[in-house]
Amino acid sequence: MKQASRLRTACDGFFQRHPRLDWAKTWGISIVSLVSGLGTLLVFRRGLEYFPLFIGYLLLVWFAGVVLVDTRRGLAGRMPRALSFAIDYTVQTLLHGLLLFLLPIYYASTTLCSGNVWLLMLLAAAAVLTTLDPLYRAVLARAPWVEIGLFWVGLFASLNVAFPLIGVGSEWVFALSGGISILALFPAAQQYLRSWWEALLHVALGATVVVTCLGWVPEWLPPVPLYLTRGTFAKAIDHLEPVEPIAQMSREELRAWGRVVAFTAISAPSGLNEPIYHVWRKDRRIMGQVLLTAIRGGRPGGFRTYSWKADLGADPAGEWWVDVRTVHGQLVGRVRLEVTAP
Repeated sequence: MKQASRLRTACDGFFQRHPRLDWAKTWGISIVSLVSGLGTLLVFRRGLEYFPLFIGYLLLVWFAGVVLVDTRRGLAGRMPRALSFAIDYTVQTLLHGLLLFLLPIYYASTTLCSGNVWLLMLLAAAAVLTTLDPLYRAVLARAPWVEIGLFWVGLFASLNVAFPLIGVGSEWVFALSGGISILALFPAAQQYLRSWWEALLHVALGATVVVTCLGWVPEWLPPVPLYLTRGTFAKAIDHLEPVEPIAQMSREELRAWGRVVAFTAISAPSGLNEPIYHVWRKDRRIMGQVLLTAIRGGRPGGFRTYSWKADLGADPAGEWWVDVRTVHGQLVGRVRLEVTAP
């Protein structure tokens, strides 16, 4: 206690001698948190190639933030304030690093003008919250349960990435990610409830509800780790490459072509086989869908595939687009073509 008091006195004296650095009292921790989080992101800059290390980091985040949450709060009043702050800050930094690692993965897999953008926005908001230390502490002071909510977001988003990489079929990913991420909160749930069996009952019920809801809305979730590397409309395909790629053309040009081709290249990890659809739309109306060959992961530049449409209707002018979807309805990406009238 005396050492902590001396340290606090020394810090106060330092800021009195250097008043221009008063901002560091409020924002210094936030800057350090951002730098350390970016450092974690650089360590994992190749992302999925560091999968074993990522799993180890995820387990560390779960253990420090969820398993030890009750221990941390129990010791808060019996240990020096500086030590208590250091422990809480370490947990916050671990969570912040995990969120920064997940953001670029989800950004690549998200179609921004679609319903699956919500999880990316949630991850971004959580990353900002854990970066701004004064805001983070103020929120937790009013609503301590927010911390557990942030850990659930990180666990759920991480498991969505992890399961496809170990060969789990896409039809099981949501159920396992949603269920396990809720069940993993069991250690933290015990501190809010009267007994362990009551906590177990609540998390089991919560897992059932989450799994059921996720089964209804697969189109609202980005198809991580799949993402669209290239996509365009074209006149034809030659050696799996688009010929005369185009994003805008006139009605007469399209009629002269007689048909138009949608080309897409999809990045997927090695060992993953996922059937996909091209869903053709014109002015938001579905004009047809084509089941394509199952993509095979590990291809440099992405797995290339295409479909075409020759029945263009009486007046092809309008906005055409092709949605690339998995067989479970997840939107991988979208390719647009504007056909103008003279």
